[in-house]
Amino acid sequence: MTWREKYIAFSTIVVKEITRFARIWMQTLLPPVITTSLYFVIFGNLIGPRIGEMDGYRYMDFIVPGLILMAVITNSYANVVSSFFGAKFQRFIEELLISPTPNYLILLGYVTGGVVRGMIVGTIVTFVSLFFSDLQIHNLPVLISIVVLTAVLFSLGGFINAIFARNFDDVSIVPTFILTPLTYLGGIFYSIKLLPEFWQNISLFNPILYMINAFRFGFLGVSDIDLWISYSMICTFIAVLFYLCLRLLNSGYGLRQ
Repeated sequence: MTWREKYIAFSTIVVKEITRFARIWMQTLLPPVITTSLYFVIFGNLIGPRIGEMDGYRYMDFIVPGLILMAVITNSYANVVSSFFGAKFQRFIEELLISPTPNYLILLGYVTGGVVRGMIVGTIVTFVSLFFSDLQIHNLPVLISIVVLTAVLFSLGGFINAIFARNFDDVSIVPTFILTPLTYLGGIFYSIKLLPEFWQNISLFNPILYMINAFRFGFLGVSDIDLWISYSMICTFIAVLFYLCLRLLNSGYGLRQ
């Protein structure tokens, strides 16, 4: 394929992905905004004043970055896992696999769709948070780079989940039993400095901790984790998952029957 043909193939997949979730925006974009708004009201307005400050900031201001990133994580993951599994379930993924389109472009197309949905939801949630918190941006490049890298990482995770899933129940296993606990234990609602030393060390094995702390640094300038360690962890996970996704796609595991 020429570069122009590759661009057409890639852009076609991306446009298809964006059109898919935009067409049903009341199911894909609206629910996470409502859910996050409830977090703002319950944890920020009702419980926050009783807690006071966290790391020198109002509790509401402290949790806002984590809640925004949580919306990005769940939606970038959900977009890819649902879309790619749907393509596999309906068997039209086979048409794409036998086309001249390189597998890495197929992967990048689906991942880009997940990133776009995650970024759109994150942007909407950020605007909603302005009604509850006076957000200040400490470092814009860190803010943008972390949210994009996080969306890429969990889009890749959703792709792997879709490949291994054999039915619709399998699609919800990872988000329910792995992704949700890791997210809530990733430092959204608290600083790990509050934990005993043993649990602080255990928390360091949670990859989401690094993303949330780096994202919080972009807003507030505070983090429990060194910024460059966070970048290193995120980029390492992306490289590993991208390689795994491509290997699975090249082998046709769970796709060719």
